[in-house]
Amino acid sequence: MGSDSGRGREDGNGGVGGDGGEKEPDYRFTLANERTFLAWIRTGVSLLAAAVAVRQLVPAFTIPHARELLAVVCALLAVVITGGAYPHWRRVQRAIRRDAPLPGSWLLPVLATVITAIASFTTVLVWAGGPA
Repeated sequence: MGSDSGRGREDGNGGVGGDGGEKEPDYRFTLANERTFLAWIRTGVSLLAAAVAVRQLVPAFTIPHARELLAVVCALLAVVITGGAYPHWRRVQRAIRRDAPLPGSWLLPVLATVITAIASFTTVLVWAGGPA
C-alpha cells in the first residue's frame, strides 16, 4: 500500500482540496462513518418501536403509569439518539477530512445510562409489580 492508501486521497491539485485544508478521505472511512450513522438511526427507530409496543401491547402494571413512563422514556431516548446522530456524523466526517483526531461522542454514555435505567426499572416492574 502506498502513501495515499491511508487516511486520505490527494486530489491532483497539490494534495489538499476543498476548503479549510480538507482532503477527500479514503472511501472506506467515509463508508464506516455512514454505517455508524445508520446504526444510530436504527437504534433510534428500534427505541421508538419499543415505545409504541410498550404503550399499546404491554398490559398495565400494578404501579400506576409505569407503562406510560417506560414508553415515554423510550420515545425520548429515540429523539435524542436520532437528533444527535447527524451532528456526530458531521463532526467525525470533518475530522476524517482534516486528518484530525476523531471527536468523542456524548451519545454513548447517554445511551448506556438510559438503557441501564430502563432495564433496571423494567426489572423492578416485572419482579415486584407484575401485570395489574
